[in-house]
Amino acid sequence: MTATALPVRPLRPQRPRWLPLPPAWPLTGILALYPLWWALGLGVLIFPIMAVPMAWWLLRNRPVRVPPGFGLWLLFLVAVLGSLTALGYSPAGTLPGTVIGRMPGAGFRVIEYGALTIMLLYAGNLPRQWLSQRRLITLLGWLFAVTVAGGLLGVVAGHWEFTSPVESLLPHKLRSMGFIKSLVHPSAAQIMDVLGGDPIPRPAAPWGYTNTWGNNYCLLVGWFVIASRAYRKKKWLAAAVLAASVVPVVYSLNRGLWIGLAVMAVYVAIRFAMQGRLWPLGGLAVGAATMALLVVVSPLGNLVGARLEHGKSNDVRMYVTTQALAGLRESPLIGFGSTRTTTGGRNSIAVGSSSDCERCGNFTLGGNGQLWQTLYAHGLIGTAAYFGFFGYGIWRFRRDRSPAGLAGSACLVASFSAMFWYNALVTPLAFLLLAYALLWRNDAAHAAAGRGGDDSACE
Repeated sequence: MTATALPVRPLRPQRPRWLPLPPAWPLTGILALYPLWWALGLGVLIFPIMAVPMAWWLLRNRPVRVPPGFGLWLLFLVAVLGSLTALGYSPAGTLPGTVIGRMPGAGFRVIEYGALTIMLLYAGNLPRQWLSQRRLITLLGWLFAVTVAGGLLGVVAGHWEFTSPVESLLPHKLRSMGFIKSLVHPSAAQIMDVLGGDPIPRPAAPWGYTNTWGNNYCLLVGWFVIASRAYRKKKWLAAAVLAASVVPVVYSLNRGLWIGLAVMAVYVAIRFAMQGRLWPLGGLAVGAATMALLVVVSPLGNLVGARLEHGKSNDVRMYVTTQALAGLRESPLIGFGSTRTTTGGRNSIAVGSSSDCERCGNFTLGGNGQLWQTLYAHGLIGTAAYFGFFGYGIWRFRRDRSPAGLAGSACLVASFSAMFWYNALVTPLAFLLLAYALLWRNDAAHAAAGRGGDDSACE
């Protein structure tokens, strides 16, 4: 492997294939057809499946170029593997378990981390004539539209769900397991009690969880805005999609999403202000005032107020975070290889979850945010390497003033605000790494042209 991306290399002659497929089909297939994979019950499983042809292409097109800072990401992967040696250990205050019993969850993470690493290298090494920047951005913008459509579905038909083909092929005992069901059972929303009353649907399609839906909304909205610039005659349609997206954003009752959007808006405004463009600061103020007015005069305001008043998850989050940090003292460097389950609840070790009260106890340690998961599962070494990689990306690509450079760096910044309450694996991390790939490809193009970032649109 070489240290960074270089100018585009000549393509090797391609042998005739029995089934002709368009160039870059594994990555294009994941992004363009994700609603289909979700409906089939493949969902996030499509990443390791498509990683096989991606890896094969990389092996046939050596040397493989790697992005700046890739050594930090490799260190993280090494930490993930090294932490598996602690799978058999049960920290104080957690339920006992075995290596075999914990291997499915840990193995799933290892496989997905590996698949997404292959995807990053594949996206960065693909020739631009096979996958242009504009094409990749358009695919990510398409997934934002899919996210909005899924969010609206969750609002109007929150109880809608169905048995996927993959799910129907699994034995009943296997598909009834919560972890397996979350992977293969499509549903429009999560039904949760977050307002102190009856459970209500919160948009989740096609990403499985409401928090994942909110995280992906943040990571994809910038690409949608950029992609819409290429279709100037249909700007009204893009504006309509963005306006419609406000409904599921509010009805998701996702405070992390609201914070993430605010962080991204402030970051983008500051970046423009540093270039002498002050209008985004004014736009930010007008946007904030408009949202405040909508909250006051529309029914959406009642939902926002109720969500802020009923922070039922706050106590649970604080409890599992405190317990995770306390348990980490027993294995600070490498963590425990995976999450653990507490022996009881916040008030007693005798309290446990049940069908009547799933959130009364037996909480998951390391499941309430990427920061806490990397700390608990992979220790200080893995955590420093993981966030060091994305932090280095923010610094390395800080001079890229292109639309893709701005949107990509905003994604990386947003990941640091989301790390306290969102887990990144699988799809949010996939979009983060694709943002990194877009920044890397821009950097390579600028270096090849002998200049820094500019204000031109991405090719």
